[in-house]
Amino acid sequence: MKHGTILLVDDEADIIKLMQVFLQNEGYRLLTASNGKQALEWVEKESVDLIILDIMMPVMDGLQVCMKIREEHQMPIIFLSAKGQEIDKITGLSLGADDYVTKPFSPLELIARVKSQLRRYNNYASNGSSNEEQMVIDDLVINISTHEVTVDGNVVKLTPREFAILELLARNQGLVLSMEQIYENVWKDTYMDSNNTVMVHIRKIREKIEPNPRAPKFIKTIWGVGYKIDKIEGIRK
Repeated sequence: MKHGTILLVDDEADIIKLMQVFLQNEGYRLLTASNGKQALEWVEKESVDLIILDIMMPVMDGLQVCMKIREEHQMPIIFLSAKGQEIDKITGLSLGADDYVTKPFSPLELIARVKSQLRRYNNYASNGSSNEEQMVIDDLVINISTHEVTVDGNVVKLTPREFAILELLARNQGLVLSMEQIYENVWKDTYMDSNNTVMVHIRKIREKIEPNPRAPKFIKTIWGVGYKIDKIEGIRK
C-alpha cells in the first residue's frame, strides 16, 4: 500500500541504504538524492509528500535547498543533521523546516516523525469543504477550508505548522496561550522548558503577516505568559 512519496536527501550512502529499508517497509515510495541540486530537480518533476533533508551536503547545502523549496512548495521538511546545537535547530526551523533530527538518530524515531508530519499535512489538505470558513482579523483573512492566508488581499505562504499556530491563536482570540500550550496543541508532543521552537515559528509568522514585525499588529506577546490575538471582527462561513 502506498502511503506517500518521500524524498530522502543525504550524501551518506549508508544512511540512504538504512532508511530505504525502513521507509519502503512502511509502504512509502522513496526518491533519493545525494546533493541539493538533485533534490530540487526531483521536487520539480515529481509530486513529493515529504522531504528528509541533510544540511551538510556538496553542491548546495540543505539550508539553501529548504529556502528554495519554500518559495513554491509547502510539503513538510525534516532536517537531518550532525549539528545538534540549539542555534543550528533554530536556524533550520526559521528557514521553513517542520522538524529537526540530530545524527546519530534512531530510524524508528525518524519514521514516527515522518508519520506525524504526513498525518498533520494530509489533515490540512483534506480539511477543505464546500462550506468555506474564514476568520477575519482586520485585513488578515485566514481561510480554514483552503488553508490560505491573505493580508490586505495579498496571499501569504505559511508552512503547515505556521498555519496551525496562527489558526490556534485565531480560534482562541482574546486568550493568552503559553508556549507550552501552543507546542502541545500543534506538535502533539511534550514541551521542554528549553525548547525555543514556538518562539522561532512565531517570529517567522510575524515576518510574513505583520506590516511591522517589531510592533506586531496581530500576534501580541504577553511577556512571561505567552501569545495572543486580541480579537476577530468576524468568522465567515
